[in-house]
Order: sequence, then structure tokens, then C-alpha cells
Amino acid sequence: MTRTVQGTALVTEQHAAEIRSALKSSLYPGASDASIDMVLAYCKAAQLDPMTKPVHIVPMTVSTGKKDANGYDIKEKRDVVMPGIGLYRINAARTGQYAGCSEPEFGPTRTMTFKREKWVDGENGKRRKTFVDADMHYPEWCRITVRRLIGASIVEFTALEYWLENYASKGDDGGPNAMWEKRPFGQIAKCAEAQALRKAFPEAVGSQPTAEEMEGKSIDIETVASAKAAIEMPRAKAVPSVVPADAPIDAEFSEQATKERTPATVDGEPGPLGDLSPSQARLIRAKAVAAGFADDAALLAAHPDVSKATINTVLKALSDASA
Repeated sequence: MTRTVQGTALVTEQHAAEIRSALKSSLYPGASDASIDMVLAYCKAAQLDPMTKPVHIVPMTVSTGKKDANGYDIKEKRDVVMPGIGLYRINAARTGQYAGCSEPEFGPTRTMTFKREKWVDGENGKRRKTFVDADMHYPEWCRITVRRLIGASIVEFTALEYWLENYASKGDDGGPNAMWEKRPFGQIAKCAEAQALRKAFPEAVGSQPTAEEMEGKSIDIETVASAKAAIEMPRAKAVPSVVPADAPIDAEFSEQATKERTPATVDGEPGPLGDLSPSQARLIRAKAVAAGFADDAALLAAHPDVSKATINTVLKALSDASA
């Protein structure tokens, strides 16, 4: 059977099955069918291509809100679908106002001492778990600034996140889990960038934490409810698609996976500036106006080599000129 949208065949039942198989075997290995269905539903509602893995399936320990006979909280393991930092970037870019972000700035390096699990051969020939002393180095904090173009101005939104407030522990001893131990700088940088993007684009990224922020942590039942409702969170207007909103899920995924989308042209928007993207061109023009350049001709007369390869150099020169 072939499904059609607007009279054009987009995806067969076989193709739909192949998409699901690819998600389960390559992008989300080991995930259950129910978890894959959550990913598909999330991506359909947010008009995302699931093959780019914009969301993650995060196994989490969840407090159910119930008590056992002894009065202790009843907890269980659940798969929760959460956006990745990549989805935050996508939604910010969709606004057409995202002007990039700074390189992460790290605070002083600290040392953490903890017990690391180690499996050794036991006397009876069976493997047994022991603990050995270990230490690692981590940054005390990370600061990142996200820039947003508002009118003709570049507005900066800065987030400062502390490592000890964000890292995920593996056990009761407070030691970091494998990811935070392996990438102490990279993980906190993602957390800081996520917070900065939430401050700069609240209507585009919403308030749900990213998978990078929540991996290895516990959440309560209210957080789970929020995660399940994430497909309803506010988001920036998506790039128009030829697929109608009521199209079958798999048909829409096939359309997104096989056809490149291009931003719509806005009346009155200046033409291209070299090989820069529209958002990069707006950023350069805003900086040029602040530096005293009246138009593109004046800008190109002073900086004829404006391109994606030289944008950082030109931005620095324009910033210095306007200082």
C-alpha cells in the first residue's frame, strides 16, 4: 500500500517500517517500541525530522508519588523523551534571530575524590565488584553567552552554571557517572548553553530541561508529566512544509528526511551578502550599522572578503570600530 499526500506518493508501508527500524537499530539501539512511538509522536508534533535525532530517550528513576507499606517512596525506571541541546539550537535558529553564541568560559579547575567501581576476579572464580580511590578534575563553573538579533540590535543573554549543581552522580558516594567523569568540561558547557538559550529564546525552546542536563538523575511524577506534555510546549514557527498537519506520521517523516527545506523569503529583506546565511547577514549588517557603515556597499568597500570563512574576523573588526 502507498500513502499519498496532495496526490503525490511519499512513502510506502515498507518505507515506514524501514524508518522505524532505522530508529530502533541505529539511533536508539535497545529502545522499546513504546519509546520509539514517543519519539515519533514528539517529532511529528514539533515538525522535526526524527532521523536527525533531535530528542533523546533517557532512562530515569522516577518517583511515582506513591508509598510502600513502610512509608518509603515507590520508584521505578521509565524511558522519558527529552530534547537534546541540538533541538534547542534548531528552534532558536528557526526564529531567524539567532546570532550565535560565545565559546564556553570555564572557572578554576577543581579536584573531586570519589570511589570508582572496579570489577575483579574473586577467589571462587566469579567476578566481584570492589571500589578503588579515584579523582578527577572539573571546572568550578561555565559561562556562555547567546546572542539574539532584536530589531537592529544584538542583545546578549548570559548563563553561568556551576558544575557541582549540575553533574549526575552514579551512586550514594557522590561520584560522577561515566559521562560526567569522561567529559567534565563538555557536559557543563552544554548545560550552560541550554540555560542561555532558554533565557534568550523562551518562546522557542520552552522550559523543559535537555537530556544532557537530566541524564543520570531522578525526577518526580510532576516532571514526568511535564516531559510527556513537551510536544505542546511553545516553539518558534517552523519552516513551512508541503505536508499538511493532518498527514500520516510516517508520510511527514519521509518528506522531512528526503527533501531539504529552505527558509521563506521575507518582503523587504536585503539580498544575499556573500555566502552568509540570512541570520549571519543580519548580524553582520547590525554590527556594520553600529560601526558607522551606511549600507552594504560601504561595508564591502572596507571588508570585501565577507564570507562564512571570515565572519569572525569581520565581526571582531566591526566591534572594535564601534567601541
